[in-house]
Amino acid sequence: MMLNSLFDSNSDIFTWVILPILIFLSRIADQSFGTLRLIFLSKGYKYIAPMLGFFEVTIWLIAVSQIMKHLDNVFCYLAYGSGFAMGNFIGMTLEEHISIGNVLVRIIPNTDTTQLINKLREQNFGITTIDAEGSKGNVKIVISIIKRIDLHHFVSVINCCNPNAFYTIEEVKTINHGIFRDNMRTSVFDTFGKRYRNTK
Repeated sequence: MMLNSLFDSNSDIFTWVILPILIFLSRIADQSFGTLRLIFLSKGYKYIAPMLGFFEVTIWLIAVSQIMKHLDNVFCYLAYGSGFAMGNFIGMTLEEHISIGNVLVRIIPNTDTTQLINKLREQNFGITTIDAEGSKGNVKIVISIIKRIDLHHFVSVINCCNPNAFYTIEEVKTINHGIFRDNMRTSVFDTFGKRYRNTK
């Protein structure tokens, strides 16, 4: 009986406590889906993005419908805004952990690159070197396109062999062929995308 009274839509506890919490959690969920949807869309996963969009909009409609029924409840507005902010943060955090897609790493070492190049090739990373001239003389630019899941390991090799090297990391949407390091921890989304491309 007590549980039923808590979830009674006419009770004060439901209106001022439980409902704002539910709106907060719903907004976290739909905004997390929305953030992931935009990330997947930008990386070319055009079949995963619409599925996330379906859940995003459905949850959003449920949350908004409850706010419209309780326009005099300021806690609903606060819960809605807080959930939006938290959902963005959680969505980006999730994207970092699932490590989808590929990145381009451009390295401009300020010391000899022989050890760095050899070490990267030993680790089965595909690299390209370009002779260039910097402000302090001749340099050798090292470029590699790698799976994002391998980025942490790649950077650790740079810091080990050439700790003061200048490097940049850029997102890559589409690639065609190339040499990639074998990795059993390949993202499930990369596997899905590969299977789809092979069936085209």
